Amino acid sequence: MTFPHLFQTVLDTTDARGLAEFYRELLGWRYRPGNEPPAPGSPDPAGSDWLVLLDPAGSARLAFQQVDDLPEASWPASRPFPQQLHLDLVVYSVEDLDACHERVLKLGGRLLYDRSGDPQEPLRVYGDPAGHPFCIFVAPVSSAPA
Repeated sequence: MTFPHLFQTVLDTTDARGLAEFYRELLGWRYRPGNEPPAPGSPDPAGSDWLVLLDPAGSARLAFQQVDDLPEASWPASRPFPQQLHLDLVVYSVEDLDACHERVLKLGGRLLYDRSGDPQEPLRVYGDPAGHPFCIFVAPVSSAPA
């Protein structure tokens, strides 16, 4: 039996370049060749349509699709606009969680929910600049990549 493979996750946004830059800086990823920002003052046709980021190994992909209008998710309330999808990001210590917190805020994200003091699963939920909720949580060290 043949199964499809997840190729990428796509986020709609009214500012593809701005949201791609937020996640590029937050995650330390790089643009797919040809999607890099243009020289200052130059047109940015890709940035007004579709952009893709790649993880350091080039295997995980996060894409950004330009749309004209996007209502912001109302999480934690489910009305009027539920989140429908969110990204779960992981770190392996509370210190890393705190360092990421500062970076998220500096890059333009907003804190939506703080459970960083939870002894079982410290986490924070943020809204990215387009309003998409995402989580950063502390995973057990045993789940860290080798």
